[in-house]
Amino acid sequence: MIKSSLIKKLLKNNPHLVQKDVENIVNIVLDGISNALSKKGRAEIRGFGTFSVRHRNARNGRNPRTGDNVVVPAKNVPMFKPGKSIRDRLNYKS
Repeated sequence: MIKSSLIKKLLKNNPHLVQKDVENIVNIVLDGISNALSKKGRAEIRGFGTFSVRHRNARNGRNPRTGDNVVVPAKNVPMFKPGKSIRDRLNYKS
């Protein structure tokens, strides 16, 4: 799902809201998650999951096209850990 389809779905479920307000709400939530991650914190949405930052150390890699060794610098990467309810929905067996 992309941001615009999320906004459309929220508008469909809440016809009393204005599109501009829904866009602002979605942007505030996403900006809040981004700001928490940029400060190396975490953002938790109960029943959905947790966003956090993990550090990856520098390592030696290989260029797949030429086969040359390349140094991959250390970096921070965003991680998402789904909540139990999402895991249960994905792994539901009938």
